[in-house]
This record gives sequence, C-alpha cells and structure tokens, in this order.
Amino acid sequence: MDERTRYFRRLSRLRNSARRWSVLGGGLVAATAVLTPYSGIGIADAIWAGAAGSSVALAWWRWSDHRALAAVPAPPAPDPALAGQRLTAAIERFPAGRTVLNEVRRQKNRYALRGSAITQAWDRLDRASATLAALSGRLTGPGEAAVLEAAVAEQWLRDLGQRVASVERALPLSPPGERRSALEQSHASLAEQFTEGVTAYERLVAAAASYVAEDGHPMADSKHPALSSLVDATDRLRGLAEGLAELKRPPAFPAGSAGTSR
Repeated sequence: MDERTRYFRRLSRLRNSARRWSVLGGGLVAATAVLTPYSGIGIADAIWAGAAGSSVALAWWRWSDHRALAAVPAPPAPDPALAGQRLTAAIERFPAGRTVLNEVRRQKNRYALRGSAITQAWDRLDRASATLAALSGRLTGPGEAAVLEAAVAEQWLRDLGQRVASVERALPLSPPGERRSALEQSHASLAEQFTEGVTAYERLVAAAASYVAEDGHPMADSKHPALSSLVDATDRLRGLAEGLAELKRPPAFPAGSAGTSR
C-alpha cells in the first residue's frame, strides 16, 4: 500500500469515527436532557450525563484530528512504473506466477519479430533456452560456469535479434540507392551473425545434455545401487509370493490312498 492510499484511508477512518461519536454524543445528550427533569439527578442520570459528556468530548477530538490531517497535503501519486514493478515482484514470488510472466515476456518478444527473417532462428533460441533451463539444475561443478556463460550469450543474442528486427523494419523507409544497399548489407550481416550465434548456443546446450547424461551414467559393467536394490526387492517379493501360494495349495494325495482298507 502506497503513502497516498494510506493517507486517504486514515482520513476516512477519522471522519467515520467522528461521525459515530457525534451521533452517539447527540443521542445521549438528548436523552439526558429529557430524562433528568422527570426523576431528578440520580445514579442513572449521572451515568447518562457522564456518557453524554464523554461521547461529545471524543467526537470533538476526532473532528480535531480529522481537520489536522486534512490540512496536511496528500502525498503525491506513486509512479505507475513503480507500481507495476511491485506487482511483478509480488507475482514472481510464486513459481506459477514466474512461469506465467516468463511466457508473457516470451510472447511479447516473439510478437515484435513477426515477419522477420530471423523468426525461425529466434524460435530455435527459445527452445534451446528452455532446454538449458531444464538442465541447469543438474549442471554442477564445471557445468555451473557453462550455465553462466550461456546466460550472457543468450542475453547478447536476444539483444542482437531485436536489433536485427529493428533494422529490418527500417528498410522500407530508407530511400533506394547506395544508402539502402548498405543498410541491406548491414542487416544481412547482423542476421547471419545472429543465426551463427544461435547455432553455437544450440551446440552448447547439446554439450550440456551430454554432460548431464554422462554424469548420471554408471561405470562400465556396473549398475546403480538404486537399480540393484529394485532388482533385489523384486526377487524377494516374488519369492514370498510363491511361498504363500505353496502354503495355500491343498496337499496332493498319492493314487489309491483315497479309500480305507478293511
């Protein structure tokens, strides 16, 4: 809550409180003025008079506080950009909100590149980035440095892609001639550099996947302890099941022993 909203909320609370105490004080004063002449001043009348006086005093104090606060200039309205940043930070505290915001940003950047010559390369960059994000939790040790380098490279590639799209949108505006030809050559060079950078980024992601695969692969002619435990547990359960089946099976009598000899 910003300072301006807090100021007006406090002003509203003081005004409502002053109104309540004014109504209560007025009612008690009227009741005291009407009931006192009938029975004189007794204990009940003293209570009525005390409550009326207290209510009037509280109402006067509340109105004084309200006037004092109203005389203070209201704080300026907050910057909408700061409010948006606070909202974004609040949403990003939750994993689902962070995912939604990342998808919104991705779609926004993708929309800015609609119809561009590097659209397909940009989509490849998005897929490679998502793949590396899934692998980053398992890239430990030397792999952590590769993740940092990939983050720097991705930021550079995205900035380069936006620059290529901006130059491409300016091509139809440039007059035909040598200047336009030079601008087209610069655009083609930037687009080629972006495509080569995306290819190199994809190779880095493939190398990261190979590292994760080899890091989780057991030694030659050996099995992971978890896999061996699963096999042993399966054999034990199968043996127990066969033993129980043998106990429940009725005994088999030899032939000719069913009758009783006399």
